[in-house]
Parts: sequence; structure tokens; C-alpha cells
Amino acid sequence: MVITLLALGLSGLSWIYLLAFRGRFWRCDQRLAVSNKASLPQWPSICAIVPARNEAAMLTQSLPGLLAQNYPGSFRVLLVDDQSTDGTAEVARQTAQRCQHETPLKIITAQPLPQGWSGKLWAVHQGIERVLQDDLQPLPDYFLLTDADILHGHSTLRQLAVKAEREHLDLVSLMVLLRCQSFWEKLLIPAFVFFFQKLYPFPWVNQSQHAMAAAAGGCILVRRDALMAVGGIEIVRKALIDDCALGAAIKGAASARDGKGGIWLGLTTDIVSLRPYPSLQTIWTMVARTAFTQLHYSFSLLLVSLLSMVAIYLVPPAGVLLGWATGQWSVVAIAALIWGLMTVAYWPTVRLYRLSPLWAFALPFIAALYTLMTADSALRHLQGRGGAWKGRVYATDAIK
Repeated sequence: MVITLLALGLSGLSWIYLLAFRGRFWRCDQRLAVSNKASLPQWPSICAIVPARNEAAMLTQSLPGLLAQNYPGSFRVLLVDDQSTDGTAEVARQTAQRCQHETPLKIITAQPLPQGWSGKLWAVHQGIERVLQDDLQPLPDYFLLTDADILHGHSTLRQLAVKAEREHLDLVSLMVLLRCQSFWEKLLIPAFVFFFQKLYPFPWVNQSQHAMAAAAGGCILVRRDALMAVGGIEIVRKALIDDCALGAAIKGAASARDGKGGIWLGLTTDIVSLRPYPSLQTIWTMVARTAFTQLHYSFSLLLVSLLSMVAIYLVPPAGVLLGWATGQWSVVAIAALIWGLMTVAYWPTVRLYRLSPLWAFALPFIAALYTLMTADSALRHLQGRGGAWKGRVYATDAIK
């Protein structure tokens, strides 16, 4: 009885801290509150860099949205074909021709991946270098770094530019709405966003005086001068979690110059990811790829993380079952109350994905799966396949 109450007390205190003192990350209230008709005295020029490796199927759906942006300023798109074998470049050309939009599209082929780079970052780096070396075009004020599987809303660019210009930000990033259609996506994808916000509380990221920094790689608008000042994409070339590394570099540089600039990270429902995760295995692979990286490849942190997940998420339902089985109704009541706090915290994320409130009660079982994924991520690291992605395996000791 004493051990059970101590475990429940630890879990309850953890949830009080998370709800009240962790930047209120769970509220999902960091949104891009910019009108679709918002205007600027002068619109900055923007160049989108789109790395694409075997994305022919995605581009037919995503590229039209990017090319059809309702943006008054200069805007062009550079797609970097990263050694694709499915005709990605040709599909992109045909799709652009069918769209018949005025946005210029240029396609280049990436050079073979050198040692010390992740594939996506190497493609992005080459795209930016090509833009900087193009004497026929003026240099853009901003780069939009986005993925080939991202479907942008009609006014994405306008809203990002207004946010950056009005608030003098060096980087504006949006966590796009991930696909949530299959059973496994409904069970696990909103939780992925919830855990990401818990790890990087968006309100803290958006405070210039706070050290917390992050970004979401699906949609990043970054000021060219700020990116070049920190050393360009090359500064995060070894990072598997490159978006957060870039956010940290940009925010750190802004802090060093008296806080001028800064970054902002928020949520959106206007930009969606088309990437399907139809099975448990596909989501498991996605999470296991970088979970151990988040722990800095530390087995000590791994042990702490696993024990914390058990204490925070699994103790309350275990307490309900144990109390019920032994007739200790006070234990049932306390455990149920903590489970209720957990459900309250998860509900805004569930609502963001327009799911039934019943999914919010499943967070303990979801957390159990993520705990196993984290342990598997460490195992993959030991086996030398922790960075496997899109047919490439990155040596994790080279990307620490």
C-alpha cells in the first residue's frame, strides 16, 4: 500500500508540474494568428528549397499547392532531386506544366552523398548554394525549407512572411498537421505531436529570453542573412534531428546580438503532411530512427527516460487495476484522478486532430508503445542501424 501510494504521488506531482510549470505546452495555443489578407509595405523575396528523394507519388499532390501560393512578392521554387530512382524530376516537371502557375520552378540533381552529411541536408545545402551562385536572379530575403510531402495552404507564404517581418524574426516554423486516417495513425500520431511539444514547449521556444529552441522541418521560413551568419545548413549537416538543431543555432545567434531576431514555432491545420503511416511498423520505424538521438546516445538518459515514462504514464492505470483487484478504493480514486489529469493534458492535441475525446483516455497505452520504441531505438544504435532512412544507413557515431 505504501509503495503504491508513493508511486502514485510521484506520478501525480509529475502531472502537476507538466500542467502548470512546463510552459503550458499541452494547450496547443501557439497558432499563426495572421489574416489571409494581411499586407506589408514591401513583400520580401522568397525561394523555396524542396529536397526530394523518390517522391514522385507525393509531388503530384503537394507541388500544386506550393506553386499556387497567393503571395504578392517574388517567389520561386527549387526542387533538388536527391538521387531518385522513381522519376521524381520528370514527375515534378509534368506536374508544374499541368498546374500552369506563374511561380518559377527549377529542378537540379543532387551530387552523391558525401561522408558526414545526412541525405536531406545535403540536398538542401546544394539547393541553397545553387541559389547563392545564380547571378541571373537577385538573392532571396528568405528561404522556405519544406518537404516534398507537404501540402501547403493557399496563403501559407503570405502568413509566414507577415509573421517574420512584423515581429522581426529570423525563423518562423510550423508543425504541420500530420496524416491521421488509419487506426494506428489515430492512436499514435497525435501523441507524437504531444510528446514533441512536451520535449520542446512551444511557448518557451517563442520567448527570446528562454534558452529552449526548436523548429519543425516540414515548414521553416528562415531569413537568408541569419542562416548565412550561423554558417548555413552546413552547421547542422551531421544532425538527424536537423530542424531543432537549426532552430537552436538561429536562436543562439539572435541571443548573442542582444536578442534581436529570434524564432517562432507554432501549430497549424492549414498545412498538412501527405506522408502515410498506415501500420504500426511504419510509425515505429519513424520514431525509433531518432528517439535515441534525442537522448544524446546516452544509456544513462535512456534508463532515466524509460523509468520516467513508466512512472508518469503507466503507474496511474496500474494503480486503478491494483486498487480494484484488492478492494482499495482510495487507491482507485487517486489513480483515476491522476489518469484524469493526463487525459486533460492530452485532450487539446486530440481535438487538434479532430478525433473523439475517447482517444485522450488511451494515452497510457500509447505511452507504453512509445517506451518500447525508445528502447528499440537504442538497440538499433547498438546494431549500427539507428539512422536508417530512405534506403540509407547513417553511422550514428558520426552524427552525435
